[in-house]
Amino acid sequence: MKVTIVGSSQYEKEMQRAKEGFEKKGHEVRLPILDHDTDGDELSIINENLANIKWADVIGFLWDGRSVGALGDWHMAYALDKPIILLYLEEKKTPVNGVKKYGEICKCMARIKEILT
Repeated sequence: MKVTIVGSSQYEKEMQRAKEGFEKKGHEVRLPILDHDTDGDELSIINENLANIKWADVIGFLWDGRSVGALGDWHMAYALDKPIILLYLEEKKTPVNGVKKYGEICKCMARIKEILT
């Protein structure tokens, strides 16, 4: 299976550990392009991550509840109808990007994980 892991840059070490875990099980894995990985602009980062999401059979997702880039990756995966495995979601009760109820996002993502497992 081909897996692309996306997430908040603060979870870079966790993404690497998840990658190693998937690889030990024989899966091909790609990690996201993060802000500090490239000299490119935001659009080139989005396009590279989109290509990785399109390539994958499934998406692994780690999110801190704040990263706009990671949320954008999640939206791209969702729009492409990719199965999303929630690897980590920081639980807190604060609004995110104009969303009034962060808890609703958590419930939605937990439901997606429940469907996939």
